[in-house]
Amino acid sequence: MHQAVLLNEVMTGLAPRPGGVYVDGTLGGGGHSRAIAAAIGPAGRLLAIDQDAGALERARGSLSGLEERCTLARGSFARMDEVAQANGFGRVDGILLDIGISSDQLDDPDRGFSFMRDGPLDMRMDQGRPTTAADLLNTMPEYELADLLRLYGEEPRARAIARQVVRQRATEPFSRTGQLADLVMGVYGGRRGRIHPATLAFQALRIVVNGELEALEKGLEAGLRLLAPGGRFAVITFHSLEDRMVKQFFVEHQGRFESLPEGGQKWVGQLPAVKILTRKPVMAAEEECRENPRARSAKLRIAERKDS
Repeated sequence: MHQAVLLNEVMTGLAPRPGGVYVDGTLGGGGHSRAIAAAIGPAGRLLAIDQDAGALERARGSLSGLEERCTLARGSFARMDEVAQANGFGRVDGILLDIGISSDQLDDPDRGFSFMRDGPLDMRMDQGRPTTAADLLNTMPEYELADLLRLYGEEPRARAIARQVVRQRATEPFSRTGQLADLVMGVYGGRRGRIHPATLAFQALRIVVNGELEALEKGLEAGLRLLAPGGRFAVITFHSLEDRMVKQFFVEHQGRFESLPEGGQKWVGQLPAVKILTRKPVMAAEEECRENPRARSAKLRIAERKDS
């Protein structure tokens, strides 16, 4: 069952107000959207976006009773400003991005995201995308596959896994999640700790299949364009690559003052300028982590757009 991660922390940091206009760029199971929609009241407006048609359909149930203040749209948060314009939204008071895979997607073996249940090796969030995880495993040269695992999964045994993939696919092409999970387990000698050995490999493939880092970069830029001055931008990430991107993006737009040789100062940074509201990422409390293990790796950063 879907549980919205860091819900109380998001609501405190985003501070949705009655009559405000907000965007949830990653609708998912709808938990965050429902809380925001309830807070903005009947005079408020919420645009909830997801690239997964199934997520949009499921979320209609979770938003029951709040439909009049909610607009659901299929699309990518990477183009949220365009999606907003197409649905009659102008500048908004707040934006939420909950990056990564939803519990509903993870729990469906037919989507191919999980190594816990055997299913088609797919991993596409938007099933209109042309390339699956199986396609990558069956066609990529060994060195490219090793780079993919190392860069996007930070997998310490990337070369060994890539080498074994190339050997195996020569006689048995990859089509099932269980094949990949078993291969990685074999590379690790069958050893299992708190984290399954296949976790990083699955993460890397999912990121590349869905172009997640490119989408995050574009989504951060689109979000700042869409925010009104004083509007807040909240982003939840689940691994270090994403968190570093969000942190660096906010820092670049926070800017700094540099001294001039002739005296005085000038501001240096990217526009539009923001004020960072979270000096360190906000993490889930111990109680939430016990109830929802997915929350353990979640990190929330929030920035506020300055007047411009």
